[in-house]
Amino acid sequence: MKNLEHIVQQCKLERSKAQKELYDHYSKLFFGICRRYVKNFQDAEDVMIEAFYKIFSNIKQFQGKGSFEGWMKRIVVNECLMFLRKKNIFNLNIEVDNLHISEEAVAPTHLMYMDLMKTLDMLPTGYRTVFNLYEIEGYKHREIAELLGISINTSKSQLILAKKKLRKLLKKKVNRDIG
Repeated sequence: MKNLEHIVQQCKLERSKAQKELYDHYSKLFFGICRRYVKNFQDAEDVMIEAFYKIFSNIKQFQGKGSFEGWMKRIVVNECLMFLRKKNIFNLNIEVDNLHISEEAVAPTHLMYMDLMKTLDMLPTGYRTVFNLYEIEGYKHREIAELLGISINTSKSQLILAKKKLRKLLKKKVNRDIG
């Protein structure tokens, strides 16, 4: 990709060639983010397109402070969350106190990316969303709670339950592959 700063400036001037270059460069990455949150392939594509629309519509607001890619990723994640909210998929009212799960589970190294994506797709939406926000995007539980309109304890319990379910699913997959 050419100089990102130059492309951003051209996008601010609404130059379609620069917009296409930005889209071509980031669409695979952003689609991957969308798929982590949205199970359905076509819905994930729609969310990604909507995110790019918002990026291009709001690009003049980017002042060059911080990472431009980080700014765009935040828009993509927010679009995913908006999609999930619109679909009323969140049912995150579980408050689990005193739930202790070991933190040391590691996915087997032979597990391929697509297998992992399929396994993440098997998680309930709330688990998958909190897992993505915390483990992959790096949000804190306080931020997740604010983004999703849930309590901090609910965020924590959803993460614990997501990890527990992932461990169980991955263990079952490994046992199937070995046996």
